[in-house]
Amino acid sequence: MRLTVLALALATSTAAIAHPQEAHQHAPAKAQEAGHQMMHEARDKALLEAAFEVDEARLRADIDRLVAFGTRHTLSSQDDPERGIGAAVSWAMDEMRHDGLTVERVCDTVTGDRIPTPTRVCNAVAIQRGTERPDDVVIITGHIDSRVTDPLDFTSDAPGANDDGSGTVAVIEAARILSKRQFPATIVYAALSGEEQGLFGGRILADHAAAEGWNVIANLNNDIIGNSCGSDGHCEPDVVRLFSEGPRRQGYDERLGAMQHRLGGENDAPSRNLSRYLDALAERLPQLGLDVRQIWRTDRWGRGGDHIRMLEKGFPAVRFTVAVEDYDHQHQDLRTEDGTFYGDVAAEMDFPYLAKVTRLNVAALAALASAPPPPSGVKASGAVSTDTEVKWNAVPSADHYQVWMRRTDAANWEKHGHIAATACTDGQCSATLDGIRVDDWIFGVAAVSKGHHASPVVAAVPGGDFRPIEESGEDD
Repeated sequence: MRLTVLALALATSTAAIAHPQEAHQHAPAKAQEAGHQMMHEARDKALLEAAFEVDEARLRADIDRLVAFGTRHTLSSQDDPERGIGAAVSWAMDEMRHDGLTVERVCDTVTGDRIPTPTRVCNAVAIQRGTERPDDVVIITGHIDSRVTDPLDFTSDAPGANDDGSGTVAVIEAARILSKRQFPATIVYAALSGEEQGLFGGRILADHAAAEGWNVIANLNNDIIGNSCGSDGHCEPDVVRLFSEGPRRQGYDERLGAMQHRLGGENDAPSRNLSRYLDALAERLPQLGLDVRQIWRTDRWGRGGDHIRMLEKGFPAVRFTVAVEDYDHQHQDLRTEDGTFYGDVAAEMDFPYLAKVTRLNVAALAALASAPPPPSGVKASGAVSTDTEVKWNAVPSADHYQVWMRRTDAANWEKHGHIAATACTDGQCSATLDGIRVDDWIFGVAAVSKGHHASPVVAAVPGGDFRPIEESGEDD
């Protein structure tokens, strides 16, 4: 199918833009546009209904319950029914089991710089099977373990209310809400252990996902999402930061580096396009009251989170975290010095803010699990030509596709055209963009359901495929 520059200009990454030639459209085109608008409104209404089931009081009660375990240090008791990491993981499993989900304790025995003797590290993992594509998986994570100043101190109280009780209760709240609904793809809710000792929970989950053959579409990692003011008094109650890697780490070798050097792709790893997707979703749903600030690096300066282990396995993963951190109230012994209280306690949290971030997660999970999986094999060609051809593999569950483009120096996808799934033949799809030079643009493709839920855009660049590289079959 051929797309003209005008056709591409009819739709952009922002919603509902009036076109100057709208008055001259024929009646069938206007009717189709009106039908699409109704579908979009119904889609977004369902997402918002789920998001606004998030209960701030319930989040607060869950934080209080986590804090009541005293410490959730990875090296603390595994079998005490009231104190320690074992009791906390069991509680998280019970909460998600009450939602009717399949719940597993996924464990491994590990050692490391902060785990001096072999220790069993366990994650609480709940699975909501997809009704149509159970192997396509969207994952939400937060880490349930906590610590104080000394990372090896497993006896002192370590409330870990914000780091990362906040992410853990977001996982549990999402499970409560979304388990009442059905989605084509599978949603996995995971409370991870061992993060503070070396991101072990993330590694254990990534290994489990690979062993189970999950096609991981996205991992939304939530780590410190419960405060809106920093230790310097600066507050941003309406912003959440979203970290994503640029050049993909997994599968990066001399060959991929050479291809990206020649063709681009240093800013289009799957997690970067997942970040763009989530930013666009927040803009599309202003009722959430939250602005996504994309941070184009894997994590905060010199620090890390469990999503890094997912990235290392080749799975698209991002980190949600607060706009401004409060260093007086994370990784601290409970104490007061010179009139300043130190410690990660619930009293220092902003629960309306936590509710907003949780709502965005709920909407994002619902949108991703409703959409077809991202296309594979997305490629662009057009050297020494006035036109560009974009090709990709057909997605069986797609109703149609969006072919996106943006200037090479643009932050976000700018405009797109539509291709019907019926236009694909023998499992292959293509679009020729008339009068558009391949040199000046980055191209990408998203798969869209009948309900107008779109997948993240897959960039037509080396390393852009959403699957791990060893499985993607990418070539020149």
